[in-house]
Amino acid sequence: MISSTFGRDEVGCADAIDAAAKTSDAFGARTSYAANEVRLLAPIPRPRVMRDFLTFEGHMLTAGKALGRPQIPPVWYEVPAYYKGDPDTVIGPDAVIPWPKYSDKLDFELELGMVIGRRGKNIAKEDAKRYIAGYTIWNDVSARDQQMREGPLGMGPSKGKDFDGGNVVGPYLVTADELDISTRDVRMTAKVNGEVWTDSSSKGRQFSFETLIAHVSQSETIYPGELWGSGTVTGGSGLELDRWLKPGDVVEFEIEGIGILRNRVERR
Repeated sequence: MISSTFGRDEVGCADAIDAAAKTSDAFGARTSYAANEVRLLAPIPRPRVMRDFLTFEGHMLTAGKALGRPQIPPVWYEVPAYYKGDPDTVIGPDAVIPWPKYSDKLDFELELGMVIGRRGKNIAKEDAKRYIAGYTIWNDVSARDQQMREGPLGMGPSKGKDFDGGNVVGPYLVTADELDISTRDVRMTAKVNGEVWTDSSSKGRQFSFETLIAHVSQSETIYPGELWGSGTVTGGSGLELDRWLKPGDVVEFEIEGIGILRNRVERR
């Protein structure tokens, strides 16, 4: 597991971890700290690009009904569509999620985040795994009432998603050699104030991350440090449950093999 930013085409941290484990100081400066001495930031505090997909059929069906769209469009099964988010809205573990002043219905979305680790273009699906640096947890916070107002315009989520603190990422980035999502299903849960609201898994995606990489990289270069979301896991939002966050709520996301992402909601 690592929690760091990227600026190179190749991502690796084994040497740095080994060095830190062997010594507690270097050139008179400390190199290791206890967990209670630090505050973790998002492992990718400002992604180069944020792309959020819709890959879970279960979420498409239930959320679609809640939004007045009872049928999944046939094209969804053919095209892995996505929208782009604002990299300046990312916050990390234990940070407070500010409540957008124009919204009365704030919601969470439990997603598996994937980080690109290599530069590439026109990547074949069979080669795509080499471009995955690792995985993290992504809470795609949504102002649902605003999103519903904007939806009929067909221009994307806009202010339904774009507000400070609206993208929570962390607590760690787990490298792809340690957690291979392509070969296993991982448990994904969401709790609000200690109560389980979502108990799901990564099973049921229409498109794998390898498929997404092959699709996006057509005639477009992808770069290290891009953050891509799986889309909301089945049952992974209050919209699907008709339950809504309140100011002061504590939201905990846990994905097997990655950790727990915990944040408190606050109305400002």
